[in-house]
Amino acid sequence: MICIHSAAQIATLGGGGTKPKAGREMEELGLIEDGGIVIEDGIFTFVGTSEEARRYAAEHSGDQEVTMLSAQGKTVTPGLVDPHTHIVFAGSREFELNLRLQGAKYMDILNAGGGILYTTERTREAAEEQLMAETVKRLDRFLEYGVTTVEAKSGYGLRLEDELKQLRVARRLDASHPVDLVSTFMGAHAVPAEYKGNADAFVRSVIEEMIPAVAREGLAEFCDVFCEEGVFTVEQSRDILLAGQRWGLKPKIHADELAAYGGAELAAELGAVSADHLLNASEAGIQQMAESGVIAVLLPGTAFFLMARPADARAMIAAGVPVALSTDRNPGSSPTESLPFIMNLACLTMRMTPAEVLAACTINAAHAIGRADTIGSIEAGKQADLVIFDAPNYLYLQYHYAVNLVDTVIKKGEAVVQSGRRVFA
Repeated sequence: MICIHSAAQIATLGGGGTKPKAGREMEELGLIEDGGIVIEDGIFTFVGTSEEARRYAAEHSGDQEVTMLSAQGKTVTPGLVDPHTHIVFAGSREFELNLRLQGAKYMDILNAGGGILYTTERTREAAEEQLMAETVKRLDRFLEYGVTTVEAKSGYGLRLEDELKQLRVARRLDASHPVDLVSTFMGAHAVPAEYKGNADAFVRSVIEEMIPAVAREGLAEFCDVFCEEGVFTVEQSRDILLAGQRWGLKPKIHADELAAYGGAELAAELGAVSADHLLNASEAGIQQMAESGVIAVLLPGTAFFLMARPADARAMIAAGVPVALSTDRNPGSSPTESLPFIMNLACLTMRMTPAEVLAACTINAAHAIGRADTIGSIEAGKQADLVIFDAPNYLYLQYHYAVNLVDTVIKKGEAVVQSGRRVFA
């Protein structure tokens, strides 16, 4: 049994029921001053004041040894959740930075054989063990930044054997690494070079070959598609997501990143779990997402790195769309594992409040990957994932920006980061 006590502030994010927080609810953090938490067998069993937690531990410990952990002067939050990453890949694309600084656009680089297609070549060449080794380094960094669960998309194979390879690596890492991975199939990330000029034939391959194979092997929970001008049309995207649904894969969608293209509207039509990016989502699309309960997963780091205008978070929150945040960790448009920096950017570039940002990276992010019943808030009965930040209150996390304030990370009741350093084997 672990008793965390004397926390300056605990943001529990509890009490939200079965739906993600939307509108003003995103300001409701369930704050407890001088807080305490009791953990037993990897589960939260009590959360309240420090005095109440000490008393609960004393009364319920029986013959167990109680580990007392002081969080004096520090802030405790649920473990951070990243609901949109492309974490399993080989290689890097630092050479693209100069191209963008010289004025090259995202689609210019992709159409010239760079971007996703460059990473596809490296990923196809890599064996599973190489992908494992490269991805472990990224997961270690995520954990040191307080991220305890990530979504992991495929999409750098773009052919059956390599899409399966990415997803198998994600499954192996979910079993072996402290960070939990939730897998999404995204075979429709780009049209590969061998199908150039014949996107419809590639879509048929995704629908008829890839999706059934992924589903039969149980390698993914979600199906995603890059619905974007010059990539996959709304009609192609609809066909792919409907095929995924027939095979039990819940829909997600990369929507309206580079232009207003109807992706938000399609997400609402299909009842997608989330629509992601949304830099250019229309007012109608935002309203339809709110009415359908689609979560907006916003990626301010991607806009920042591509030097683009970010998504209109304020309009989405005002419309009642639940908002989550993510790094979009990938090798081209957002090469970072620092979700806390993304939280800073959400405040400074999208004018989200510190409370909204914390809700977006915990309970709402958990809803965006179908895990809100077990993670995303500090409540009795949930998995004991939490972060102790060296900060006197939650506001300080966004005030003292671009530094890592993580002191301790507890994953499933075990300390995996202490004094800012990982301590797991």
